[in-house]
Amino acid sequence: MAIHLSTAPCCWGVDDVKNPFLPPWRQVLREAGQAGYRGIELGPYGYLPLDAAEVGQALGENGLHVVAGTIFDDLVDPVNLPSLLTQTHAICALLKQLPAVPREAGQRFAMPYLVVIDWGHDERDYAAGHSARAPRLDEAAWNTAMAHIRAIATLAWQEYGVRAVIHPHAGGYLEFADELARLVDDIPHEIAGLCLDTGHLYYAGMDPAATLRQYASRLDYLHFKDIDQGVFDRVLNERIRFFEACAQGVMCPLGRGVIDYPALRTLIQELGYQGYITVEQERDPRNAHGSLEDVAESRAYLTRAGFQQGTTR
Repeated sequence: MAIHLSTAPCCWGVDDVKNPFLPPWRQVLREAGQAGYRGIELGPYGYLPLDAAEVGQALGENGLHVVAGTIFDDLVDPVNLPSLLTQTHAICALLKQLPAVPREAGQRFAMPYLVVIDWGHDERDYAAGHSARAPRLDEAAWNTAMAHIRAIATLAWQEYGVRAVIHPHAGGYLEFADELARLVDDIPHEIAGLCLDTGHLYYAGMDPAATLRQYASRLDYLHFKDIDQGVFDRVLNERIRFFEACAQGVMCPLGRGVIDYPALRTLIQELGYQGYITVEQERDPRNAHGSLEDVAESRAYLTRAGFQQGTTR
C-alpha cells in the first residue's frame, strides 16, 4: 500500500485570506519542505498566486508538489454561484499547469483534487460541534447547496479532469452525521467523492474509524488532525466560533490528542486506501512561529505509527 504524507497552509493559520496576520506563502512552502513533506495543498483561494510559473518554481525549490486546491466558501447562497464557478476555473487551471502528482497503482483518481467545503454562516459557526442545537437547512436551501456542489464538480471534471471531493467541516452546513448521510445520498460517486477529516469528524461527534469504514466506498482523500480533549471539552461549553477554538489550541500535533492513529493505520490498510494523506492543524496565524515544529512532530509521529513516507509496509 502506497501512502504519502502531505500538509496544508492551515497548519500555519491560513484559512481566511483577509486575515492580516497570515505568514508569507513562500515561508509556508519552505517550512513544509523543511519538515520533510513532499506534498502540500494550495490553501484557500487567493493565498498562493495563480501564476503557475511562480508557484511551480517555489514548489521545485522546496521539493514539493500540490496535491489539492480548495473552495472554502458559502455553498448555500444562490447569488454565490458565479463566484464559486470563477474559483473553480481559476484553481483547476492552476492545478493542471503545475507539475503532475504521480498516481499510485490502485488510487481511484489522479491528483490533485479540488476540496469543496461549505463555510460562512454565523449561525452554524457558533454551533460547531453541537449537533442538537445547530440549525439545519430547509429543503430549498439544501437543494441549492447540492446543485452548487454538482456544478463545481462537473465543471472541474469535464473541463479540467480534476476530481472534486467534499469535506464535511466544523462550523459549516455540512458537518454532522445526518448531513453527511444525506450528502452521500444526494451526490453520486460519479459526480464527487469524499474528503474525510479525522479531526472534524471527532469535533462533530462522529467516531473517525467507524465513519471511514462506513463511507469507504466514497472515500477518495483523507485529512488527519488531532484533538486536545481538555481544550475540546472546555470550548464546547463556551459560545465560541470554530476558529476561535482553534486559536485556543483545540487542534494539536498528531499523537498528542485523543485520536487513535495506530488503529487508523490498521483500518486504512484493511480498506486498501492508496495515495495521499494530508496532515493538518488549524491554528491562529499569529502562532505560526510554532508551525514548523508542530508539522514536523506530526510527521515523525505518523512515521513511528507505521505511516512511512511512500508505503505502509
